[in-house]
Amino acid sequence: MNREEVVQIINNFLVEEFELNPEHITPEASLKDDLGLESLDFVDIAVVIEKEFKFKVKGEEMVDVRNLDDLYNYIYKTVNK
Repeated sequence: MNREEVVQIINNFLVEEFELNPEHITPEASLKDDLGLESLDFVDIAVVIEKEFKFKVKGEEMVDVRNLDDLYNYIYKTVNK
């Protein structure tokens, strides 16, 4: 899976599930501050990652995920290990 596919899946999910404005979904957007995601939202994101990308999300690996680019990179690197 290439990085663009990861970006597209995550962005589509954010727009559909959280009704976010696509214009706000940029790589540098902070998940909490810019997109307004809360801790329970991260559970939903983890479920989608596990379903779409077929790997189990580990909390300790998500500690450094602050913005969308971090999330894309985390998923891309994990899927392509």
